[in-house]
Amino acid sequence: MQNRYLSIAATLGGTAAVLGTLGFTNAPEIAPYQEGDEKLGGNTTVYEVGRNAFSLPAANMASDRQTRFFVGNSFFKKAWVEAPSSTTARDGLGPHFIARSCGACHALDGRGATPAFENGLQAEQPMALLFRLSIPGKNGSTLPEPTYGGQFNNDAIPGVKPEGKVAISYTEQPGSFTDGESYSLRQPSYHFTDLGYGAMHPQVQVSPRIANQVIGLGLLEAIREQDILANAKAQAADNDGVSGRPNYVYDAYAGKNKLGRYGWKANVATVAHQSAGAFLGDIGITSAKFPKEECMPAQRDCLKAPNGGKPEIPTSKLNDVIFYTQTLAVPAQRDADTFEVRRGKLLFDQIECTACHTPSYTTGKLAGLPEVSNQKISPYTDLLLHDMGPGLADNRPDGLANGREWKTPPLWGIGLFQDVNGHTQYLHDGRARNLTEAIMWHGGEADTAKRRFARLSKADRDAVLRFLNSL
Repeated sequence: MQNRYLSIAATLGGTAAVLGTLGFTNAPEIAPYQEGDEKLGGNTTVYEVGRNAFSLPAANMASDRQTRFFVGNSFFKKAWVEAPSSTTARDGLGPHFIARSCGACHALDGRGATPAFENGLQAEQPMALLFRLSIPGKNGSTLPEPTYGGQFNNDAIPGVKPEGKVAISYTEQPGSFTDGESYSLRQPSYHFTDLGYGAMHPQVQVSPRIANQVIGLGLLEAIREQDILANAKAQAADNDGVSGRPNYVYDAYAGKNKLGRYGWKANVATVAHQSAGAFLGDIGITSAKFPKEECMPAQRDCLKAPNGGKPEIPTSKLNDVIFYTQTLAVPAQRDADTFEVRRGKLLFDQIECTACHTPSYTTGKLAGLPEVSNQKISPYTDLLLHDMGPGLADNRPDGLANGREWKTPPLWGIGLFQDVNGHTQYLHDGRARNLTEAIMWHGGEADTAKRRFARLSKADRDAVLRFLNSL
């Protein structure tokens, strides 16, 4: 009978007050709700689900600015071809690459997936899952791998050898919650085969990185640096084992080190640098800020390959792509006023997931982008680096980040991966097949929160998951 009344309460809005009127004085606590809480991206928020949930312009974008948005969308999603070509506006692919367009990895502006497996065997090469390469440098720094550079590229234009292939396998690691319910985590293993230019350096460091959803990037850039640093200061003062720190990295557009906000290790500071860097690293397209093809000395066929101009993408078109990725809208939270979502939100805070996944900010002013300026947003990230324990470690430094540290990723949109991209893969390399596995992979500074989640009742764990899936 009580479950029936809980269902009625949820239908009516799910408030504790409703439960009280039904005679339940020990009703579970729930988080408060105010109208507009579902607007995770402030006034940029769109009320959209389904395949196009991540692909809409900011809701507050003036109509006279939308033409530029759709031009940027075209250059983000259309495929590039090798040079020389009659399609001069889009030639210059490679020589080495992992994808022919931005949208090939960020399909529908969403999250990439790991390669498919058929009958237990890897059926394709990774594309949205890339691999950073380096060797140890001085004083904890890194250098590009001498033969293959800073990123492994498993595709190439005709006449140039691909750098090789990636073989992926998984080992299941069973576990159980305090109440006895079981789960299983898959531990990935990566190997490089069919290497085109000989063996890698014996001290090679490898970091797998899945392509993230591209919503809300301009809003993250508009968060004031002082607010991000305040997160680090507050965590250090709490002395509870959670102590994030900022990454500072070189930004090609500013010409100096800036606070990192993007990438799995906060290894990129601005959307502009991220966009231009991805064009070069992932597609092999040069730009004014990244004018040199990434061909290593041993890759003579790569060095001799034709190019599509200098630079291969004009600055004006690249700026349109940057504008596009800065102004993609964030979808609204679903069912934000219901009992189970509000119960899950409260529990998410009580088990201290919000120690790292900082719920909300008010953005500052970002020049030329009124859409993302002065917005109250709820990205659920502190944009800081945290030690996530040995289970998730890649053992590869990146800027100030060490081999066990990862940036807290934003949570907006994570409940829409199935709608947009047809999968529910999480974490930096897609190893987690659902949100439960993602939580149970947490270690290091997040170990206490993970253990608290594991001790919750089945109903409360489901409520936390319901909250996360509403984002």
